[in-house]
Amino acid sequence: MCSAGGGPSARGSGRGDQPRLWHVTLSVSGGEAPLKEVRRALEQLAHDHPFLLTSRYANDHAEIRYWEEARDLHDAAAVALRLWGEHRQTAKLPPWEIVGLEVIDRETYHQRIAEGYGPLPATPVGVHPF
Repeated sequence: MCSAGGGPSARGSGRGDQPRLWHVTLSVSGGEAPLKEVRRALEQLAHDHPFLLTSRYANDHAEIRYWEEARDLHDAAAVALRLWGEHRQTAKLPPWEIVGLEVIDRETYHQRIAEGYGPLPATPVGVHPF
């Protein structure tokens, strides 16, 4: 699912090609893998992708949250959809598939937090079990 938010900035505010910050939540799942290996792989992914905020994981699924700087939602989503596959070899990630994607602009993220129904800020930052 890709969400653009409802404010004027989501529909275009005349910013042109100025990059913006997008909050990305990527969900992956697949066959079971040893928890120790999943954790190590996600830690390597966090090292390789320095904007990674937090990862939560189990032996058959994970959720990755981070900020992406991109011109628009389409660019941010494209990068997110490539993230898992592009780092699969170098980080030795499990051969899981992407099963969910949410991309929201910074304003929408903060609005959700303020209204109490958005994903809580990623604290503590890092790689943690569900």
